[in-house]
Amino acid sequence: MMDEPAWRRRVEGHRERMRQRFVEGGLERFSDEEVVEFLLTLGTPRGDLKPAAREAMKRLGSLSAVLSAPLEKLTAIAGIGARNALYLKLVHQVATRYLRDRAATQPFFSSSRCIFDYLFHSMRDLKREVFKVLFLNRKNMLIEDRDLFVGSLTGSAVYPREVMGLALELKAAALVFVHNHPSGDPSPSPEDQRLTRDLVWAARLLMIQVLDHIVIGHNTYYSFADEGLIRRYAEDYDQRLRTV
Repeated sequence: MMDEPAWRRRVEGHRERMRQRFVEGGLERFSDEEVVEFLLTLGTPRGDLKPAAREAMKRLGSLSAVLSAPLEKLTAIAGIGARNALYLKLVHQVATRYLRDRAATQPFFSSSRCIFDYLFHSMRDLKREVFKVLFLNRKNMLIEDRDLFVGSLTGSAVYPREVMGLALELKAAALVFVHNHPSGDPSPSPEDQRLTRDLVWAARLLMIQVLDHIVIGHNTYYSFADEGLIRRYAEDYDQRLRTV
């Protein structure tokens, strides 16, 4: 059996190797479990935190779920106390603020992938459907993003009148709609398609542009714009208007 001084040297050597790997190449060579372990070491001067990181990943299922978990869930895991749990929460909130601030200072909508990268971290592991709206100005820079509706696992009730009312209040020129599918499959349901059509038509009436509706699943997404549906709904509205 390894004596305590030897065990401490091994743990410290492991930590130093992790620090060196990060200095040399960032997180590219880190597994998600190792990322959690590395963050936990920042708040714990000594000790082997590999078992705690492994248990956190096992219970919560993913890196983003660990980072976004409530403090009480984190501290219920052996080896994770209030102090090192704060480092996990800090990283999550700093990343969220960084992405929001970056979106607010440059043209936001350049592709569906930009939207996905901005929101995937915070939305992929939600257990209920959340319908979010991104309000953009005429330069496609972010004014604000809002969670407007939270539903059950089978869907959420979204009211176009409320969405458009807030768009007018914020003086938005363009909108992006985003919601998650807790099942992990981002394929749009018939209800998703009808809702998107109704939102595009309501926005068209107010001369507000709908840029996309993105459905986030597990490590993937579906873009109504990429599939040509946003344009088709807009053309359908214009055609109906001409025949009135």
